[in-house]
Amino acid sequence: MSTHTVPGGRGATVVLMAFDPGAVARAFSEHRFEDALDHLARDVTWTIVGGMVLEGADAVRATCRDTTASLEGTTVEFDRCVVADGGDVIAVDTVVRYVRPDGVTAVASCAIYEFDGEQIATITSYAVEVDPDDPGAQPPR
Repeated sequence: MSTHTVPGGRGATVVLMAFDPGAVARAFSEHRFEDALDHLARDVTWTIVGGMVLEGADAVRATCRDTTASLEGTTVEFDRCVVADGGDVIAVDTVVRYVRPDGVTAVASCAIYEFDGEQIATITSYAVEVDPDDPGAQPPR
């Protein structure tokens, strides 16, 4: 990531940070949607392989809101988060534990984000539930 320094008002210096698609993709994958939703293209497509295809920013935002609501009362623990940054294509590999009063669910997932400038044009997500107690059933940490 590059930075640019410009003079600010009253002698202050302002540092402008360059856009970081890896940070946006990681935020989305870590359910920190508020940090990523402003970067959705109007006609974004999110394919959740084996599940559904969402067309358009409004549909993606609605699903993110539903996901956030469904996680109320849940502790979310990321055991792994690896970001592979290819510039305009970012892959985020995660293993996450969802801890609820009635038990623990673990999910290994990978999402590929394709950017057009500073906008997410497509997301392709793969996820599989794994045994939260079997380290051999999960990718390395």
